[in-house]
Amino acid sequence: MLTGLSIRNVVLIEALDLAFSGGLGVLTGETGAGKSILLDSLGLILGDRADSGLVRAGEDQASVTATFEFASLPGPLRGALADADIDVEPGEPLIIRRRLRADGGSKAFVNDQPVGVALLREMARSLVELHGQHDDRGLVNARGHRTLLDRYARTDVAAVADAWDKWRRAEDALAAARAQIEQAAAEQDLLLAHLAELTALEPVPGEEEELAGQRATMQKGERLSGDLATLQHLWTGSDSALASLRGAARRLDRIAHELPLLAEALEALDRAVIEAGEAEDKLAQAAEALAHDPALLDRIETRLFDLRAAARKHHCTVDELPEKMAAMRAALDAIEGGEAQMAGLARAAQEAGLDYRAKAELLSVARAEAARRLDAAVAAELAPLKLDAAKFRTAVVRLPDDRWGAQGVDAVEFLISTNPGADFAPLAKIASGGELSRFILALKVALAEEGGAATVIFDEIDRGVGGAVASAIGERLARLAHGGQLLAVTHSPQVAARGNAHYLIAKSSEGTVTRTSVTLLDSAGRQEEIARMLSGAEITAEARAQADRLLEQA
Repeated sequence: MLTGLSIRNVVLIEALDLAFSGGLGVLTGETGAGKSILLDSLGLILGDRADSGLVRAGEDQASVTATFEFASLPGPLRGALADADIDVEPGEPLIIRRRLRADGGSKAFVNDQPVGVALLREMARSLVELHGQHDDRGLVNARGHRTLLDRYARTDVAAVADAWDKWRRAEDALAAARAQIEQAAAEQDLLLAHLAELTALEPVPGEEEELAGQRATMQKGERLSGDLATLQHLWTGSDSALASLRGAARRLDRIAHELPLLAEALEALDRAVIEAGEAEDKLAQAAEALAHDPALLDRIETRLFDLRAAARKHHCTVDELPEKMAAMRAALDAIEGGEAQMAGLARAAQEAGLDYRAKAELLSVARAEAARRLDAAVAAELAPLKLDAAKFRTAVVRLPDDRWGAQGVDAVEFLISTNPGADFAPLAKIASGGELSRFILALKVALAEEGGAATVIFDEIDRGVGGAVASAIGERLARLAHGGQLLAVTHSPQVAARGNAHYLIAKSSEGTVTRTSVTLLDSAGRQEEIARMLSGAEITAEARAQADRLLEQA
């Protein structure tokens, strides 16, 4: 709930610090004292548009700070803060600050972290529910009526939402399988042709690299064949260098024993013969490795061309061609086995749809029954609020199939008829400002709403009524405020007397400077203010006595 509100330099408010508690808090004061300034200031906290006209004359900027405290954060509020990466520890207050410059710029902060105004608007739904003379939110907005009825009926909407989600997933799986099979069937002839080509080609992973290596080696052999032939001629035959070395070694061997130097020469010559022999072997091996076979080279180049052409055709690498073949076979298998798969998915989707319809029908029945009970409960509240000629109806309407969803198959809207014989129509289109506020109060009382905003504000709900009607309004506001927090801006002494806390809004002038102040009244102050509300400018003893009676009755 709202526990503190600090305002600086907003219109007529120079500096104001207010503390709020639970229960019913009433705000009173003469017309024009500045009650709207308080609501405008709170509106800044709730994400309303920044209006530079709110900045007090002569000041550079204005600021509003609101403090909210919760036993535990409401789920939607906790989710919004989590999405914004703002951590609020259990028991820690939520402090929202909005700063407005005279040039129209503004900044917002949540627990000292800068945030966008969109987050304030999202948080507002869990923080403050404002019902005023021209309110188009809260209970007036038909988009929330279904949720309000479900809370009243305590329906199991979550089960319907879960069934809807399962049905959607089953239908999506069926549609995806159908689309895949239809696409594959449309391409079946092409798939068969492509698969036949690749099957005839029989690509093997790593084949391209191996063939390219063989081709490169053979191309080298073709280029080096002349040099190799010359070298082999030098190394072979009876007149080759190697034959001459061997002949010299035989001659030297016959005379090497005659002189040590000759023996050493023979050893060196033997080594040369061995090295030359090894060179001859290497040359032979190289010639064999680089053997140039034009027919084989042509086959290799043709194979490489075919493999690479197929890879370009299928937009992949040569090594990925076997995977392409496997994918084509899988697609063809899917066509052949598709009917069985489709039948299974269709059964699953049908069963999920029947389950959703069954749960949605139960939800519709529960809503219809709750609507009748709510209509009776609201009707019981209308006469005491001087709306005895009006009628209230909760319309539960079946939606067309294409608008079914996680919330079921119904649209829900609260309708009223303000005069006998008049047609029913939405709240905002028929009710006047005062009637609308009283209808909303009747609804709030009948709904005994749970899970709404932490703080509810009624702005001049008692406008245009008095006496017994005002007393009925005060009694219902007090009932609504029990266990929560409700603030009411009022001109009615009967409503003011019901407050747990009473704030007086007053305007004062010093020369050309005008200020608005807000004071929390004690018991004597409350008696005096309620007496003023009863008697006007001159407070009489009779007015004070009547004020005491109202306070005692409350």
